[in-house]
Parts: sequence; C-alpha cells; structure tokens
Amino acid sequence: MLLYVQPVPQSDCHHRVPPPRLIAHLDMDAFYASVELLRYPELRGLPVVIGGGRRHQPVQRSDGTLEYFRLRDYTGRGVLTTSTYEARALGVFSAMGTMKAALLAPDAILLPVDFDEYRRYSRLFKAAVREIAPQVEDRGIDEIYVDLSEIPGVFDDAGTAIGRQLKGAVHAATGLTCSIGITPNKLLSKLASELDKPNGLTLLSVDDIPTRIWPLAARKVNGIGPKASEKLASFGLHTVGDIAAADPAWLVEHFGRSYGAWLHEASHGRDEREVVTFSEPKSISRETTFDRDLHAKRDRAELGSIFTELCVQLAGDLTRKGYASKTIGIKLRFDDFKIVTRDLTLPAHTMDAKVIRRAAGECLKRVDLARRLRLLGVRAGALASLAELVAPQTAYEPTVPSAPPRVREPTQPTHNASLPLFDSEHPHE
Repeated sequence: MLLYVQPVPQSDCHHRVPPPRLIAHLDMDAFYASVELLRYPELRGLPVVIGGGRRHQPVQRSDGTLEYFRLRDYTGRGVLTTSTYEARALGVFSAMGTMKAALLAPDAILLPVDFDEYRRYSRLFKAAVREIAPQVEDRGIDEIYVDLSEIPGVFDDAGTAIGRQLKGAVHAATGLTCSIGITPNKLLSKLASELDKPNGLTLLSVDDIPTRIWPLAARKVNGIGPKASEKLASFGLHTVGDIAAADPAWLVEHFGRSYGAWLHEASHGRDEREVVTFSEPKSISRETTFDRDLHAKRDRAELGSIFTELCVQLAGDLTRKGYASKTIGIKLRFDDFKIVTRDLTLPAHTMDAKVIRRAAGECLKRVDLARRLRLLGVRAGALASLAELVAPQTAYEPTVPSAPPRVREPTQPTHNASLPLFDSEHPHE
C-alpha cells in the first residue's frame, strides 16, 4: 500500500546544516542552433534544425543569397542534434529522427552539424565565466556548474548581481544567450535553469521548493530516467511533489535502499555534491550513423574510408587533449539495432592514428559482419595524460634511472600498409 506523509521543505527538517552555498547551473540556449544563427542571422525567427551532413550546406545563388535545404527534401535516417525554439514550437526536438521531424515541420531549414565551431564557442563562454568565477565544473559542450559561494557579497542578493554579470560576460564573449539557475545546490540549480528559458535567470531557495519544484514532472529531475519515471507513474507518482509526499520507507521498499533513499532526498531538494573543477576523462570516442545501411563486403571501400577517418579524428582528439590510450575499442550497430562492442589492449599507450586504425581493425575481426551496419564508432580507453607518461613518479618516490616510458607518438599514415577489414586490395591509410 502506498503511504503518504506531509511534505516538509528542507529548511524545516532536522538535517545537518552544511555551510551556506550558492551554486549556479549555466545552460546555453539552443546552443548549436544559436551558433548557426550567428553565421546565418537571416534565419532568426524561423524554424531551424541542426543535424544534416555536408550535402546540406547552404548553396550560394548567382545573386549572392543563400539557398537553404528544407526538411521536406530530406531522405535518410539521421537524428537531429538540436532545434531553434521556433522549431520546438512545431514539436521538433533534439534526438528526434530527421524523417519524423520532416513530417512535423516540412518547411523547417536543415543545417549541417559543425562541431569544431561549437567547441570553439564552448571554450569562449567557459573562459568568460572563469574570469568572474573560477570554480567551474564542466558538464559538457553547452553547460557548466559554478560555485559562487566564495565570491564576496554573493549572499547579499542571493546571487542576482553575479548571475547578471555572468550572463553579460557570456553574451559579450559569444553573442549568445544562456539561462542560469542559482540555488543552494547542483540538483536545484539544474532544475532552476530550465524554468525560465530562454535567456532566464532563476534564483531559488529551499522555501521555493513547494511552489516551484514540487509541481514539476518527476522526469525533470536529473537522475530520474524513463524507466524510473514509468515505474513511479505506475504507483501514481507523477510529480516531484508526489515523490516528496511518499513515505521514505515505501520508496526504499519499491526502489531499493540506495535509489529509494535518493528519491526522497532529491524530491526535497537536498544535494550535497560538490562542484568538481577537474576530472580525468575515462574514454574518448568518435562515431557516425550512416544515411543508409552499409555492408562490410558490398560497401567495403566506403566503410574503409569512414573507418579510417574516424581513427584519424580520434587520434587528433587524443593529441589535442594531451592523452594517450592503451585500449582501443569499436562500436557497431546493425540494421536490426543490435549493438556490438569489442576492445583490444595495446602493449603501450598510443595516440597514433595508424596504430589506432590497426587495433580497431583487429577488433573488427572478432565480429560477424554478415548483417548491414547502421553505425560505426571507435573508442580510446585506459587513458593516461602525457604528463603522467613522461614523469610517472610521484613526489614521494625516489628518482631512479629508468628507461623512458613507451608512448607511440603520432606519425603520418604510410601508404600501402596491410590493414585488416574494410580495406581495398590496395589500401591507403
């Protein structure tokens, strides 16, 4: 039987009172689309979606104007990366199949993805924030957490002035808008940053939880995914407030000791996680979804070219980020949507495109390639920073003469090297 208790905001509960904190969650507004609108300002106010390939580049007419690709002309199985708010009003959202989006908004403009440009703008807005508040946790290309707690005077107005300053700095550096939520913790701040999008600044205290947080759908809480949301709904728990009203022991009984306890805490807006300013990546990967299913034999040349390009891009990512990998893996999705992964551990760390390509090819040898492929990816794991590989001793370890660490440096691909699978009779790397 489902039991309810009267929800009580955190401020009225007998919990250990942590030091006062103000945490900001900054989320760029429709980031990829907004970057494209800087490039094509004439598209402002129109439904625009991002998710096309090179063939969807705008074409310049004889009079100098641009001709844009329309969703109604799209064929393929791509997935949208993002959309403008005008497109969202038509029901088109990120992660939606492009063909489905074309049915909903046939006249929407489709632009190709340009991750290099998005990464450049990501660096710009994050650098602007760090000039004001250096305690930044990077959560992706378009969002960050910022610990404002140690900024002088920040508690005088609950973060209003610093929030406006951050928004101004981001706009000055990029020409883009962002939405910021400022609350006592990360969980509430992420929720708050969504409440007044776009270009919002939302400040919440624990006293605002009943009016601003409890009415939200349970799935809005970061950590309540589709399966958990469905299970909660089966018990009649649809909102955050519904969870907050549920008996904690009942939540533990039905959702497990750890997750059930977390649901209770999260629904009351409690979160003591720190802002983590640095964490080592566990892996770096590159993958692509094909416009049509490709077969390992019939489309050997095309797959070989794509496969090699992914490995070269991955090697470039490693070099740029200053990491080397000792485990190379592949990811395949077949036409029946089955996903297969394989990994290979190398004798030494590498960031060499040729070594990555060869190791990934060896992984492919362990996969039945009879079915056609929808997706191909390459992953670099077991990462080590170049600093660790060059100077692995810690401060307390005695320095002793030793052979230098084995790291395969990037090399220019050599021609006519024998490579496994997806290669033509005269392969070129």
